[in-house]
Order: sequence, then structure tokens, then C-alpha cells
Amino acid sequence: MLKAPQILVRTLVLAASAAALFGCGQRGPLYLPTGPAASQRATLPQTLTPGNDASGAPTPAATSSQPR
Repeated sequence: MLKAPQILVRTLVLAASAAALFGCGQRGPLYLPTGPAASQRATLPQTLTPGNDASGAPTPAATSSQPR
């Protein structure tokens, strides 16, 4: 027979799983936006490494070695 802590843990796991599945709020199929506003958004590599731009060139702040 299950004890109270086991029931509580299983209930919390079930609730967290349901929230993860239904929590995104997007109805219908997922899609990639192609409008003009979407072209200005950062891509995944740009969000993972914000100091680098898409061209691979270093940013001006990273290359300046002038003392302040």
C-alpha cells in the first residue's frame, strides 16, 4: 500500500509533466515565422554566443585595445 509521501510525490510528478506538456500555450501546428519582423530576430547561434555576429568577425568592442 502507498504511503502519503509516495502519493504526494507521484501527484507532483504527474502535475509537473502535465504542465510541461500543455504549458507552451501555442495552439495548432508549430511554424517558423517568415515576416519582416522575424528577419530581425537573432538566430540560435547568435543567442548562444551573443558576443559574435553572424559573419564571424569580432565585434569592435572586443578588438579595441586602447586604454581608457
